[in-house]
Amino acid sequence: MPPPLLVCLLLVLLVAVPRPWSVAGEPPRPGAKPRAFPLRARQVPAGALPRPPSKLRFHHNVSLTVSLAVGTPPQNVTMVLDTGSELSWLLCATARQGGAAAGAAAMGESFRPRASATFAAVPCGSAQCSSRDLPAPPSCDGASRQCRVSLSYADGSASDGALATDVFAVGDAPPLRSAFGCMSTAYDSSPDGVATAGLLGMNRGTLSFVTQASTRRFSYCISDRDDAGVLLLGHSDLPFLPLNYTPLYQPTLPLPYFDRVAYSVQLLGIRVGGKPLPIPASVLAPDHTGAGQTMVDSGTQFTFLLGDAYSALKAEFLKQTKPLLPALDDPSFAFQEALDTCFHVPAGRSPPSARLPPVTLMFNGAEMSVAGDRLLYKVPGEHRGADGVWCLTFGNADMVPLTAYVIGHHHQMNLWVEYDLERGRVGLAPVKCDVASERLGLML
Repeated sequence: MPPPLLVCLLLVLLVAVPRPWSVAGEPPRPGAKPRAFPLRARQVPAGALPRPPSKLRFHHNVSLTVSLAVGTPPQNVTMVLDTGSELSWLLCATARQGGAAAGAAAMGESFRPRASATFAAVPCGSAQCSSRDLPAPPSCDGASRQCRVSLSYADGSASDGALATDVFAVGDAPPLRSAFGCMSTAYDSSPDGVATAGLLGMNRGTLSFVTQASTRRFSYCISDRDDAGVLLLGHSDLPFLPLNYTPLYQPTLPLPYFDRVAYSVQLLGIRVGGKPLPIPASVLAPDHTGAGQTMVDSGTQFTFLLGDAYSALKAEFLKQTKPLLPALDDPSFAFQEALDTCFHVPAGRSPPSARLPPVTLMFNGAEMSVAGDRLLYKVPGEHRGADGVWCLTFGNADMVPLTAYVIGHHHQMNLWVEYDLERGRVGLAPVKCDVASERLGLML
């Protein structure tokens, strides 16, 4: 019997009205306006997507994706927008396909390198093949003398293929020749997840799309509505957005477990309601190995805290919500294997979101408050008698396992997030995305 039809949400980036931008690979011209793109949600029946075997049990079922044109003539592809990754990659169609490649190709989403006149494989001796920013350094295929790359992620996803270059076009901007992984295999660990043709790496590494496009500032607002989000590439001073900035954190010495090209900030404390949690500063800071950094990551759905901080949050949230919600009290259950602060809610009803205590993450110079509907997430298909199951949208990183604090895109909804590489900082401002999109349209 086939599984029931499951629906996943995709926040999709579609090209807006053309805006002036820099020549590909060059810094923006003085006075050049940034490029704005709307973010939209679409529904995809998960039953129609390929489901390769999981490597780890942890998974997520919502991704932020961007639509781009790659190659000559241009081919439309869908890529996950990921500020936590460096190397962009595309699932490349080959003569012999299987698993995710066959499924994506059937949907018309995989990239066809043989159909592109501007596609070029990267040889072993190139500088790009000697990159040290990637978690696993590229290797050399002795037979073909082509540079090979293999990537894996904490959620169990993985991809393997060859390093290549081709031209990427965003709207009507001049095409940018960019290095990327042309992957022959790609496994998505999510059984109910979103299949995409690739990933757009947006961190600060030498092979990231941000670095190769010489983009020194970009920002976005992720909406909780279908058509009100926006992405902004380039410089812009927005007077209607009073941003609070927190500096990017970088240790003075290289540390083995510290991701130096991530957007890492300093987490100073956590409040539940108005009560600060009794978490020692040493628990929230990277240790002598670099483990314990705090990363802002658009490629992860929820937010993950290391074990001691998560335990303190769980205890206080259960205490303050005891009069409002009955706890699930099932030690064998954890949504996505990491979210185990869960509650009974009568079927057909929603939690009393307005009465729940907000959870506030405190940084050096800025705060991020998670409140209302963003605090709890309904577990699809999970029931306890006549009750549905809802879980707190903070996970235990130790259960994944992760060695860092990760702030996911679910907690960035209706929040303007700016990545300012020029000044080494991240800006935050709560805002309704539909209001920001409207005002931005009037300015540009």
